[in-house]
Amino acid sequence: MKCTFVDVAPDSDFSIHNLPYGIFTTDSLPNRQVGVAIGNHVLCMSALAKTGLFSEINGLDTSVFDSPQLNEYMSLNRTIWRSVRQSLQQFLCDETHTVRKQINVDDVAVPIKKVRMHMPAKIGDYTDFYASREHATNVGVMFRGKDNALMPNWTHLPVGYHGRASSVVVSGTPLRRPNGQRRPNPDSPPVFGPSTRLDYELEMAFFVGPGNSLGTPLSVDEAEDRIFGVVLMNDWSARDIQAWEYVPLGPFLGKSFGTTVSPWVVTMDALEPFRVMQPEQDPESLPYLQCSSADKRGGFDINLNVHIKPYESNEYFALTRSNLKYMYWSLRQQLAHHTVNGCNMRPGDLCGTGTISGLTEESFGSMLELSWSGKNPIKLGSSEISRTFVEDNDTVRLTGYCQGEGYRVGFGECTGTILPAVDLGL
Repeated sequence: MKCTFVDVAPDSDFSIHNLPYGIFTTDSLPNRQVGVAIGNHVLCMSALAKTGLFSEINGLDTSVFDSPQLNEYMSLNRTIWRSVRQSLQQFLCDETHTVRKQINVDDVAVPIKKVRMHMPAKIGDYTDFYASREHATNVGVMFRGKDNALMPNWTHLPVGYHGRASSVVVSGTPLRRPNGQRRPNPDSPPVFGPSTRLDYELEMAFFVGPGNSLGTPLSVDEAEDRIFGVVLMNDWSARDIQAWEYVPLGPFLGKSFGTTVSPWVVTMDALEPFRVMQPEQDPESLPYLQCSSADKRGGFDINLNVHIKPYESNEYFALTRSNLKYMYWSLRQQLAHHTVNGCNMRPGDLCGTGTISGLTEESFGSMLELSWSGKNPIKLGSSEISRTFVEDNDTVRLTGYCQGEGYRVGFGECTGTILPAVDLGL
């Protein structure tokens, strides 16, 4: 399959096999538009809809492409999403396509360098899981010792907490270092001030599609078709604030100051060729967390990278190389568990995976792990710069992609800069 509508480089994140969704504006299109990325261009879906490209898709009201968020489109179903995807691929690849004869590229597409990206959806609720065994084990060893690294429930259920949707921001949005209580000396009272142990967390997150009714759980198999797509996510974490506040109810101000997501939502159909078996679950998961379909592959082979641009430099330095396939609890298991008590999920709800770490040090998905709680400074490349945690005016960049034969399915960038804390004069 080859796109003939616009040029697409073999190493482009946005190949014909991808076609991710996002919300964009330009100087000439100041109102937010639904877009699909292809190579170095963004297709305007409302403009394409006006050509009649999607007129034969049953159940699709193309007014969803006039919305300033993707929620309405997310609320449909995988059959419709798949039909739209197929229509786009046919249009982009077939030079003799009827619609192609009616238009020029400029009529329905804009160069990606001219767009400003916005939050892809209005997030009603945000949940963050803790689904990487390696990350959970590393953190447990640090704070509880090797013999008690994993809590007794961890291998039986996907642990999660309810996060703050209002402070989830799109890539490129700067965030302030949070103020809060911390207790650097366990023998002294807590102190108040800016966090001194600010960290990134390499995560992915999925947007919920149609969701479910209150009181009606989703099976693992049903959950698969209720996920619209996936983004990169940096779950910024103030480790010192979190350590003091989290008992007994979990993370609060150490997390809620900001979470960054990438702007392009990669659909599950685009990820389908990259399915892999997830790590073996021992003990065997309870029946409601098991898949009954023929395809038992719950994992995805997605290469993930983190780089940092320290304030002292204009260069990015590598920090983490990981992969979503290391994750113990799958995306569909997370969603099924979330709904098993009857909790209703809605279109546009966001669920984070938790930090994605592997077995090797280079795959550790946070500075907490890379510096082993600040004990081992992280040397940045061949420079004289080192870090234990993120400093003011540092920029952290997450990237990710699936590698096909001669093409990529990528996620673009998830980037954020940490600004100094607000001086409260206290």
